[in-house]
Amino acid sequence: MHRLATCPGLDPPEDVVLVEQPGADVLFLTSAGTDISCLDASLPSNPAWNERIRALPLSCLDHPAQLDHYLNTTAQAAHLIVVRLLGSRGHWSYGLEQLQRWCSEAKQRQLIVLAGTADQNNELHGLGSCSAELADQLSALLREGGIDNMGRFLGALEALLEGTPPSPDNVAVVPCPDPMPWDWRDEAGAAVGVVLYRAQFQAGDLALADALTAALRKEALRPCLLWVSSLRNPAVQAGVHDLLNQQNAQLVIAGTSFASVQTEQAGLGSPLWDRLDRPVLQLLSSSRSRAQWLESSQGLNPMDLSLQVVMPELDARITTRPCGFRDHLQTTGPLATAIPCLQPDSSGLAWLAEHSRRWVELRQTPCAQRRIAMVLANYPVRDGRVANGVGLDTPDSTARMLRWLADVGHDLGSGALPDSGDDLMQQLLAGRTNAPDGQHRPALDHLPLTTYQKWWAGVPESARRLIESRWGPPEAACDLDPNRGFAIHGLRFGHVVVLIQPDRGYDADQIADLHSPDLPPPHRYLAQYLWLRCVHQTQVMLHVGKHGSAEWLPGKSVGLSDACGPELALGPIPHLYPFIVNDPGEGSQAKRRGHAVVLDHLTPPLGRAGLHGPLQRLEGLLDELVEVRQLGGQRARVLEQAVHSSLLSLNWPGIPSQAEIRRQPELLETCLDQAETYLCELKESQIRTGLHRFGVAPSTEAADELLVALARPPRQGQPGLLQAMALQAELGFDPWQQDEGDKLSEADQTRLRLLGGANCRRVGDGCAWLEQQAQLLIRWLIHGDQGDGLAEPFRTWSRTDPCLQNLHDDLWPRLNGCASAEKEAFLRGIQGQRIAAGPSGAPSRGRPDVLPTGRNFYSVDLRGLPTEAAWDLGRRSAEQLLDLHLLEQGEPLRHLALSVWGTATMRNGGEDIAQLLALIGVRPVWDGPTRRMVDLEVIPARLLGRPRVDVVLRISGLFRDAFPQLVGWVHQAQSMVAALDEPDELNPLAELTRQGGPQGRIYGSAPGAYGAGLQALIDSGAWDSRADLGQAFLSWSQWSYDGAAAPSLDRSGLEQALGRVQVVLHNQDNREHDLLDSDDYYQFQGGLSAAVEEVSGARPQLWFGDHSRPERPRLHRLEKELDKVMRSRMLNPRWIEGMMQHGYKGAFEMGASLDYLFAYDASTDRVPDWCYGALCEQWLSQTKILDFLKGSNPWVLRDMAERLLEASNRGLWTSATKDQLLHLQQLVISSEAQIERGSPIC
Repeated sequence: MHRLATCPGLDPPEDVVLVEQPGADVLFLTSAGTDISCLDASLPSNPAWNERIRALPLSCLDHPAQLDHYLNTTAQAAHLIVVRLLGSRGHWSYGLEQLQRWCSEAKQRQLIVLAGTADQNNELHGLGSCSAELADQLSALLREGGIDNMGRFLGALEALLEGTPPSPDNVAVVPCPDPMPWDWRDEAGAAVGVVLYRAQFQAGDLALADALTAALRKEALRPCLLWVSSLRNPAVQAGVHDLLNQQNAQLVIAGTSFASVQTEQAGLGSPLWDRLDRPVLQLLSSSRSRAQWLESSQGLNPMDLSLQVVMPELDARITTRPCGFRDHLQTTGPLATAIPCLQPDSSGLAWLAEHSRRWVELRQTPCAQRRIAMVLANYPVRDGRVANGVGLDTPDSTARMLRWLADVGHDLGSGALPDSGDDLMQQLLAGRTNAPDGQHRPALDHLPLTTYQKWWAGVPESARRLIESRWGPPEAACDLDPNRGFAIHGLRFGHVVVLIQPDRGYDADQIADLHSPDLPPPHRYLAQYLWLRCVHQTQVMLHVGKHGSAEWLPGKSVGLSDACGPELALGPIPHLYPFIVNDPGEGSQAKRRGHAVVLDHLTPPLGRAGLHGPLQRLEGLLDELVEVRQLGGQRARVLEQAVHSSLLSLNWPGIPSQAEIRRQPELLETCLDQAETYLCELKESQIRTGLHRFGVAPSTEAADELLVALARPPRQGQPGLLQAMALQAELGFDPWQQDEGDKLSEADQTRLRLLGGANCRRVGDGCAWLEQQAQLLIRWLIHGDQGDGLAEPFRTWSRTDPCLQNLHDDLWPRLNGCASAEKEAFLRGIQGQRIAAGPSGAPSRGRPDVLPTGRNFYSVDLRGLPTEAAWDLGRRSAEQLLDLHLLEQGEPLRHLALSVWGTATMRNGGEDIAQLLALIGVRPVWDGPTRRMVDLEVIPARLLGRPRVDVVLRISGLFRDAFPQLVGWVHQAQSMVAALDEPDELNPLAELTRQGGPQGRIYGSAPGAYGAGLQALIDSGAWDSRADLGQAFLSWSQWSYDGAAAPSLDRSGLEQALGRVQVVLHNQDNREHDLLDSDDYYQFQGGLSAAVEEVSGARPQLWFGDHSRPERPRLHRLEKELDKVMRSRMLNPRWIEGMMQHGYKGAFEMGASLDYLFAYDASTDRVPDWCYGALCEQWLSQTKILDFLKGSNPWVLRDMAERLLEASNRGLWTSATKDQLLHLQQLVISSEAQIERGSPIC
């Protein structure tokens, strides 16, 4: 295997410090600083060990170069090395392998590998030279802790050095109280439980505990501190529960790492915390010094992120701020190491104590006195786009929440509450908004400048400098009313306010801002959140729907300081966040950077696109043509011409002209076959058929369709619903794995005709019949219908069949329970109660376990990615892409750019990274017992059988924050490939390396910043050509990452790397949305394409990877995917009518999709003219839809008309007629007039 440290020319980064430590018989390397403190404290009682044992934190050996140096110096004199690892083998795989090699080099050497937690015993205890039984015993001594047990541990090491097995006394654990109350006082105040590791107490490391209890008492709280060995122990859990329950603790602060449950059991709940039923805050303590943390854009290092943030989220713990830092007391004592101690941070502790008090007050405040704020996002800054919420009817959901609050006794004033989402938006938009044409309307309130300045004086100097460098001092703010202060935009209902989130400040008049990835928030943004705290005295805040902008403000990735943007805005107010369940990444961002409690909600209803209008007529013509040909009729030629004419009128992709068919008649059959194949794919496409209303069940019909979508994927070795139905009906095709365009066998066609499936020639036709039957089956099975129309094989299907049992006993109850669970979670959260944890993911991709919703979802355990399943899919997808490129271009693919997102990685276990590894010819190595990835190995060229691909990776800001270890793995893999001695034609990256080319292959936005840079340009119109968009993407993407060293600015390296790119690829892992549902797709893939074209002068090929069915990955050109989304969703009456059921927000969704189509065209030039004309005719010229837009959201109507005019003006829509342009201009004028009249929503 190739390893990073053995790669020639790869020197350690400049900031890597090599350890110089005198040798000794025994070296003790540990992840737990308390081990070293306890060992140091035990040496006076064990003087024989002076100068015979050295200790070192494993963090000192993070970099391979550090470990290599240590083994070549200090370790040469050692006979025994003990490693105690907190975490899995994958956390330190290189180190463990090198230590095993060190042990094998001499007979007298011994190696002991110990697990920090009992659940890692099996994974780690067999890696050393001692027996697993002895490793278990030694590990138990260290876990129990204390000087007595450390003395016994040293006695066991002495026996090993003497070549004799330790006696039973040497390894017998001396028990200590567990849990152990400490410093409990009979004092006033609400009780707050505090749970810390007993090892800190045993090591005498009490400064943090003292400071924390003092900070809580300062907030008039009564701390009840418990020292524990581990929260994984059921007896300890029982003790913690009983003691805190007896004290009626209102809240718990946990300073322990990991979760109280194993990852595999997390979805079943957390018995300790669920029984106690109190909110649990996670106290963060950094393993870095405070100075290192302040300098770091990352905040917490990968180990701290994994153990103190990601894993505790399985318990639904609420992430807070770092309150302690691992400083070291320098010593020249016998251990020859700095003794670690946990130093309290006064700022973090004060914040945590206030946050705790606010949670307690929220719990204890009567409903009628509770003060609540609900914040609605607004981007782009237009009045037609207020109340963003992906997949959510945000206005309707908010209006319902107001009524729920009133129903349980909250004070919502004496006026009438909004009776619908449109009513809420009518009231909200009658006041002042962020949009320029809304600035003249009356504001809800103003925050006085003096109030803001008083707060501003206490803001950290670094933050003040940053904000004033762009926005000036508060008194010079451009949006400040000199008499009244900063305007607050929103509505008041008694003690509840509904606010429009302030805009971020991207200003088309300041072009530099549009190219600034780390633009600080303006004063008015901060002023509105300050108003919530100081004037409204908000006790709990909700950001309704995915997602707002506060958690994306510049600052550290995780483990924030008081100078970070999210902290400046949000402060210590309890924070709830209704969030779609299939987006763990961005939800995790709100949890980790905004201390949010997620209230996850169901996806929108999903259904088959079917065929509509001209597509349905085309299918009828094809059916008639087949029938005529079979019967030998004379009309075949006429029908062939009719089909071809229909295809031309539909702007069907790849259709030859009449002249081409006359020259090559065989093209007609190819054309007809392609048309039938694509029709099958279109009608089987999954689309959203509406929006979700929080706490409201879908209609019966929509729920039935969604249930089919949940049941469709195979799971846990069982076939999916349609697969099981095909088997029950004795059909031979596979409706899940086969392509919709595959032809059915004669036997299947005959069988389907007998069962009532007419005109079924393709797999897609068979799937359509099965889908219809599935709806009838659900009505029969779930709702008790008589089964009219249900085919005989399904009528006689035994209800005890595993497929039907799963549908009836598991999937349906999960789905049916979502609405009530969401409402209950909202009301519990408002009362300050605990929201239980639950998994996240795309339910229609084989993840029904994420239901019911209404939980505080968690994301993936990042320690084991990519998973073996992800590697299997990624490898097959990579091979498919390479084959397609070779087939089309006639030569192997050499250079590719791939964008990867954190959310998708959390959902799918790292499929994009696995795909990258397969392309470059490197495969993961998984640990045997845990099946977590622990290493990488190069696939030899002779086994690979094709050239490696040079891959440039553009990571999102969220990916950078959530997966630093994957950034490191990718960097290591690229470095391994770059160092190979292979021919140029087989390894383009090695060729470039030998030529002295740039080494960077992983790029992203600036530290602490997010995005790709195109959105503000597109929204503002402040661009002239695609080159401007490419330059913006380059400006936002020019930071080089390697996972270890600090990121570096490398614009030149990025440009050189992208200058060779032939293919830009982006993958989608589920079909619960499409690439015109979000701005992220055009920003990343479109931005990459524009950047490649800008630096190379050539347009790259754009590929789209459909990974929604892991058993059947598909790759095709972006042009096809855009065409598919247009025909299956945007022009589909089913989707349009679904949006019309949601008033203002439905129109909002239509306008957003048009914007994203335009932006894709602006950045890639891959959208054909007909798309604009079709939307103009179907959306803005049909009376029914036009009336809907006028009545529900005239702002969006105006914006859509202006967007189509812009497309024409910019040369993107060249076939627009004069009548169309005149119609659009008139729409702009009439909608403007309607808005100015002041009663725009009918």
